[in-house]
Amino acid sequence: METKRIVSVEILGYNRTMKIFFCDPFDFPLPAGHRFPLNKYSLLRRQIIASRLVPPSDLKLARSVTEQELLRVHDGDYLERIQNGRLSAKEMRRIGLPWSAALVKRTLHSAGATVQACREALTGGIAVSLSGGTHHAFRDRGEGFCLLNDSVIAARSLQSDGTIQNALIIDCDVHQGNGTAALCGLDHSIYTFSIHGKNNFPFRKEKSNLDIELEDNTGDESYLAALKDGLKMVHRQFNARLAIYLAGADPYHQDHYGRMALTKAGLSERDRLVLQWCRDNGLSVAVTMAGGYAKNIADTVDIQYETVRTAVSMAEEWI
Repeated sequence: METKRIVSVEILGYNRTMKIFFCDPFDFPLPAGHRFPLNKYSLLRRQIIASRLVPPSDLKLARSVTEQELLRVHDGDYLERIQNGRLSAKEMRRIGLPWSAALVKRTLHSAGATVQACREALTGGIAVSLSGGTHHAFRDRGEGFCLLNDSVIAARSLQSDGTIQNALIIDCDVHQGNGTAALCGLDHSIYTFSIHGKNNFPFRKEKSNLDIELEDNTGDESYLAALKDGLKMVHRQFNARLAIYLAGADPYHQDHYGRMALTKAGLSERDRLVLQWCRDNGLSVAVTMAGGYAKNIADTVDIQYETVRTAVSMAEEWI
């Protein structure tokens, strides 16, 4: 049966298969000139389709996260106010996005994509969400374009039914995963590793299990050396079956908010290094896209496409 499936894929011109979850059809309105690059998600999916990176059947529209999954992580009153548009103007300014019912729907499906990618990764070794990485969301508030913390929601969902006991979150977005650190701080079953800009947002950092803070204008060589050191420390301190990898494109040297100096080649090597480390240590891995705000949106799409391509190229190593 498995042989027939692989042969069929090859006849169609595809030589790799890996599940990819997306939610960009659930669009939401933004004012003209808004700084959030909403189009990057649909552009990324279109590039994946155009390049025939995976069979069309491997691209899956994400489901919505459930209320039960949300309540394991977020405060019920906060969730009710999100759903009904009752967050204050100050709270919405902190999030940085205008409230709409469409925004809520998109956010719920984005979190659902991460849950699905995690469950699929435990079956296939590796899976990708083309959204996610909303690591600035706390139990009772959001900030930095983040309303819900998809990584912690996913980890708690899988823990709740006994699918996993422990989870590792590897956060390579240029901004510290402060919401993730705060949500997991007292729980030793979820290990949080964040490598980020020392002087960048959020300006009040939380305490992850492991934080590596880098100076402005850190380039490829120094970044990759620090990442390798961090992964060695994680290996000595924690064991898990599942890793959630936030592959932010924002350490790129042409990113509006990155303040780092990584090249596209450096970011590609970062992805390869993290995924190889996960495979070598027996972890399944769910990849989320996290941030990316390049001056030219095409650069963000290129970087995130390369992240997905790297994941697809390594997928058969988990089989």
